[in-house]
Amino acid sequence: MILRVLSFIALALGLGCATAPSAQAQAEPIKFGKLDLKEFDAKNFAADTAAEAVVMADFGRSHFEYVQNQFKVVFERVTRIKILKKAGYDMATVSVPLYRKNGNEERLSNLRGFTYNLVNGQLVKEKLESSGIFTEQRDANNSVRKFTLPNVKEGSIIEYAYNVSSDFWFNFQDWQFQYSVPVRWSEYRASIPEYFDYRMAMQGYEPLAASEQNEGNTQFTVRQEGGAMENITARTKTYRWVMKDVPGFRQEPFITTTRDYVSRIDFELRGTQFPQQPYEEATGNWNKINSELLAAENFGTQLNRTGFLKAEVAAIMAKHTEPLARAAAVQQLVQTNVQYNDLDRMYSAGVRKAYEQHTGNSADINLLLIGLLRNVGLTANPAILSTRDHGRLDESSPMMSRFNYVLAAVTLPGQAEALLLDATQKHADFGMLPERVLNTRAHLVTEKSLEDHWLTVASRQRYVHFQTAQLQLDDRGGWKGKIHDEHAGYNALSARASLQKLGEKKYIETNYLKQKDGWAVPKYTVQQADLLAKPLAVDMEVEAPGDEDPNGTLYFSPMRNFGEDENPFKLVNRQFPVDFGAGREETLMLTF
Repeated sequence: MILRVLSFIALALGLGCATAPSAQAQAEPIKFGKLDLKEFDAKNFAADTAAEAVVMADFGRSHFEYVQNQFKVVFERVTRIKILKKAGYDMATVSVPLYRKNGNEERLSNLRGFTYNLVNGQLVKEKLESSGIFTEQRDANNSVRKFTLPNVKEGSIIEYAYNVSSDFWFNFQDWQFQYSVPVRWSEYRASIPEYFDYRMAMQGYEPLAASEQNEGNTQFTVRQEGGAMENITARTKTYRWVMKDVPGFRQEPFITTTRDYVSRIDFELRGTQFPQQPYEEATGNWNKINSELLAAENFGTQLNRTGFLKAEVAAIMAKHTEPLARAAAVQQLVQTNVQYNDLDRMYSAGVRKAYEQHTGNSADINLLLIGLLRNVGLTANPAILSTRDHGRLDESSPMMSRFNYVLAAVTLPGQAEALLLDATQKHADFGMLPERVLNTRAHLVTEKSLEDHWLTVASRQRYVHFQTAQLQLDDRGGWKGKIHDEHAGYNALSARASLQKLGEKKYIETNYLKQKDGWAVPKYTVQQADLLAKPLAVDMEVEAPGDEDPNGTLYFSPMRNFGEDENPFKLVNRQFPVDFGAGREETLMLTF
């Protein structure tokens, strides 16, 4: 597939050896292991006293190498970080995601790291040992290599370096310039031969300090089909991007994920064109994605493995004749019997296994739901999406890696648009989607030729909090009276989960006594806890003390212990949008 006419056997000259001045020829901003004692000087971090750490330098570069008859993408990284507070210790644990499929893989190599501490004016460094390195296997194709630098303290400087060699051209390394802590210098370089066509997308709100692009020649030695040797010269583009003094990204409520807003550059392989070969698109198309998913053992095949629930299916069909009622009964069956294990996945480990063990990931649950919806005579298909914490989707780019979740899309008679369902939440009413999936749109996966069929992922519910209070004041500013508190929609979802976990008494203590200043609740009732289509209601008789000695002047705040305790929006200038996911409705009525 890579080369039918030419077979590359050796790389005669290193990539980036351009005839014009190249971005790769710039001096490197950091040398691993070359630390100056001046970097410990506290004066250098006077402007960062509020930060838990500072990234002093983060340098990465990616290029292509030709090894063992194939191109590989090689990524190299060196990072140095100053730890200022205990809250910054997490920066000493680093995760490197790795992918493998069909005999191809990504490999981590040349991993090394040091922790530097200044002890009695002397520099003491400790090496990253093998005991601090481990692997976390996510699924059959994805793993994470993690390592933790040793003996990290307040004031430590840590640095690490590693290489990743990848057989996957589509996985050219993206680069993130901005993190939760300040970054003094972040630089990324890329060298791309003319055979590879990438789309580059820059995002974020911080300006580039440098952006350079140059072209030069790269020479390869190739063997023709007949065995003759030939040198091929390829044009190579080199890039260099720099950001400096990047402020830490302060996460506020009501956003999708920081990945959607931090300053970063992403790469997407559009296609390849090798010598004497036509241009070959790499992104594929939606029909191809549909076919691959439906044929996959851990996805489409699972839809046909629900026959073990024949008795339950027969009971639902006998009891309910209306399609909507059947769909609701199937969702309740899955909700009741399979506990969501808090893992968002697009692929199943086995729907029968999940049902029999009464626990499973989101794909186990929702693929089981789709299969059972089909078994009761309904038209149901998977709909794949990216959750809010996974990031926004580019609908023009058919790439499987952009998705991480699957919903059930059921088409009821007389309805033009499919209804999206999810069975991972035990306390959710029929048709209520988890807040974590409310991220614009989902792609419908069917056997029919639907090149670009998208469904809007919108909430049919809102976050609703309705509260009324009839209170009587005393001469010390205290009060007593009755409060009626209603939780509906997404507010009811979290309230019911808390109620089930804590029980009524602890629920009242946690949500009213501990959070409210001096409240006493001598009497309360909780209503409609099991009626998911109705609000969860709490009625209370409440008392709150006033001041012991008001000194003749009584200060009274009618909103005391009601409403928000503080403004959730703390940034002076919030550059990124407010995204509630679902609509919000909060009503408070006080009568004194």
